[in-house]
Amino acid sequence: MAKTNPFQFLQQTRAEVAKVVWPSRREVGLTTAMVAVMATLTAIFFFLVDLTIRTGLQAVLNYFG
Repeated sequence: MAKTNPFQFLQQTRAEVAKVVWPSRREVGLTTAMVAVMATLTAIFFFLVDLTIRTGLQAVLNYFG
């Protein structure tokens, strides 16, 4: 394997970073909002599932208890 000197490494790294397509401010805001919405919907879903299971389990335990 060929060794690369630090100067060449920095040049190659800079060239690769220049190829990156950075998102716009609007894209970042939109994706952040979508993540927040999806996290909230997921939290609500699991809260309702937990509530349903807890209520059903309490009903069964009260019936046999």
